[in-house]
Amino acid sequence: MAAEPTAHELIARHRPTLDQALEAIRTRAYWSPHPEHPKAYGEHGSLDAAAGKAAFDALLGTRLDLGQPGTDDWVGGEVSPYGIELGVTYPHADLDVLLPAMRTGQRAWRDAGAEVRAVVCVEILKRISDRTHEFAHAVMHTSGQAFMMAFQAGGPHAQDRGLEAVAYAYAEQVRTPGTAEWTKPQGKRDPLVMDKRFTPVPRGTALVIGCNTFPTWNGYPGLFASLATGNAVLVKPHPRAVLPLALTVRIAREVLAEAGFDANLVALAAERPGEGIAKTLATRPEIRIIDYTGSTGFGDWLEANARQAEVYTEKAGVNTVVVESTDDYKGMLSNLAFSLSLYSGQMCTTPQNLLIPRDGIRTEDGPRSYDEVVADLARSVDGLLGDDVRANGLLGALVNPDVKARLEAASGLGEVALASREISNPDFPDAVVRTPVIVKLDGAKPDDEAAYMSECFGPVSFAVAVDSASDAVELLRRTVREKGAMTVGAYTTDEEVERAVEEVCLEEAAQLSLNLTGGVFVNQTAAFSDFHGSGGNPAANAALCDGAFVANRFRVVEIRRDA
Repeated sequence: MAAEPTAHELIARHRPTLDQALEAIRTRAYWSPHPEHPKAYGEHGSLDAAAGKAAFDALLGTRLDLGQPGTDDWVGGEVSPYGIELGVTYPHADLDVLLPAMRTGQRAWRDAGAEVRAVVCVEILKRISDRTHEFAHAVMHTSGQAFMMAFQAGGPHAQDRGLEAVAYAYAEQVRTPGTAEWTKPQGKRDPLVMDKRFTPVPRGTALVIGCNTFPTWNGYPGLFASLATGNAVLVKPHPRAVLPLALTVRIAREVLAEAGFDANLVALAAERPGEGIAKTLATRPEIRIIDYTGSTGFGDWLEANARQAEVYTEKAGVNTVVVESTDDYKGMLSNLAFSLSLYSGQMCTTPQNLLIPRDGIRTEDGPRSYDEVVADLARSVDGLLGDDVRANGLLGALVNPDVKARLEAASGLGEVALASREISNPDFPDAVVRTPVIVKLDGAKPDDEAAYMSECFGPVSFAVAVDSASDAVELLRRTVREKGAMTVGAYTTDEEVERAVEEVCLEEAAQLSLNLTGGVFVNQTAAFSDFHGSGGNPAANAALCDGAFVANRFRVVEIRRDA
């Protein structure tokens, strides 16, 4: 049996990774320590594809006992969007027992210092990475993502975002020196001399409220940012997506205990069906930090009511693409088709509104009318998803019945340019798989505005006809200002239009992608380089990940004395 790692050993093992992460956030260059390809796993203690699938299968129908204090019941009920009942049960907590227990180990965790906390977090992420294949199945069968997307987005990309948060947390904590000697000259008298010590101290217990679609990718930044800054973390998963975060909590507790810290620094808060404990937790006085991803309604409620806590929200927006002109028409259509189709549009970054001048656009092969652009895009989506095997691999499954209902209702909102069709999945006959719908709307009609100015989460896109490029830019501005946007895209060969779109995004704080025609898509962001959200428009009050995301999770306390 291997000896439990000491803090010194963890520093020796993981300090190089931490240093590389710090360099990556400084340069914004590409870097990742977590392999994206499934075949990269299977050595040095990591699970290969077969072992990962076996590990997932072994979880089904079992009780996941985390050894937490205050367990008063066992709860579960997750059903995969692919039709499998997971049958896993989790500890239900008596909060009056669990929350006090979580504070017990916080002093030792605080006193360990920023470097030790960082390398313990890196060790947690390393062990998660070793089990990426197992996590991929857990994410797939709770979110409805297709396997390859669940493997990458739920595995290495999520782990990258967690490590990015650790790097930012460490950088902010060491920005202030631990000690200082302060000397103030007094002329002919002896100088005033003081010794000063500065200690980062945690705010208190942090709460992570998980989402259904990206439980790890959206959950890890807040979890690791709070843990690395000295806070205990209570993880409240979405009731339909408990398993990936429960596995994360189990690994975190194991690593903390092995490193000599209290395992209760990280705990799980699973809930009974319909219990809705998020509001109760969010307003408890012990909770001092909240991370939330989900609907605008509940995000707004948290911001207004969880007054005792620092609240970080990623809510919803109306993502918009301005299509004015292009010098790679086929590349533009292919890029947009993939962006609209990936994970059935169930990403907070998926484009919803395509603003196209009603007189058409310029291309390298001549002008294309509004109707031609929309029809060509519909054909591009159809071609991308024409093969059912490929379509299943891109679309995954609809995550819940609400998405299906919105998809079906969308066809009644305007002229359908591309109808959604049902696709069968031979491996999972009960999976609900649908191709995207594209609906044509007139930007000048008030009835149409009600549709395109509201988020329609899922595989629904609106081709909105506008009078001119300047009208598209102004509609973009109004959309971001009033509804928010996680992403903005634009296609233009006109420098004046490009500058106008850039100015809107700078003024309204929206992340912009220009003229994407290759293998990078508007709805994908890379950790250590791309910011996810800006925190500056109604879609989110925080960005993943920047200094502001971590700096207010701790405060610096000064102790000074005469030298």
